[in-house]
Amino acid sequence: MTQPPARTRDHVAAALPDDTARAWFDEALADAARAAKAPPTAPTSYIAHTWELRFAAAGRHCGHDNADAVRTLLLVEARAGLDTLTRLYQHGSAAERRAVLRALPALVEGPHAVHLVEDALRTSDTRLVRAAVGPYAAAHLDPHAWRHAVLKCLFTGVPLDAVARLAQRAAGDGELARMLTDYAAERTAAGRDVPDDLGRVLTLTGEEPKER
Repeated sequence: MTQPPARTRDHVAAALPDDTARAWFDEALADAARAAKAPPTAPTSYIAHTWELRFAAAGRHCGHDNADAVRTLLLVEARAGLDTLTRLYQHGSAAERRAVLRALPALVEGPHAVHLVEDALRTSDTRLVRAAVGPYAAAHLDPHAWRHAVLKCLFTGVPLDAVARLAQRAAGDGELARMLTDYAAERTAAGRDVPDDLGRVLTLTGEEPKER
């Protein structure tokens, strides 16, 4: 079952800096809605759909603090399919990729977009990693990939509060507990601090953190 985006149209509009930005936002959503109702046509290397041009320009018109939410709503309004999401992700900036990842729960049924999440988790961009471990990853990453996503957050300093359904998926996961314990031992042996989040998630697995 798909999920609605975290920020609604009204919430985003209220956060925009001025009436000019709000007018641009309304026009962009209207373009996306028209595209959703139109017969499907593929953009060419020379011509992109109007809403896709607005998707790329959202930061310039709405402010970078609002751009992720604006782009996510555009994707949802356009009912972007998997091919479009994949293309926008592959050719987009880091900010555009974040929006694609955040839109996945609202647009993709099943695990068909897991390859996008896995790609984001291979990067060192912490904002991209944070976007990758949201509700779509919680629902569709297999146990092995999900455990490594948790470790990736610990490696890169992404707070584990960003990991959707952390408590639910970590509960009783003995293999995750083993991986966390090994990671903590490696950090300790190297004279490095063990992230505070590690003890919290280890407790969620049912194991007690060791004194350090």
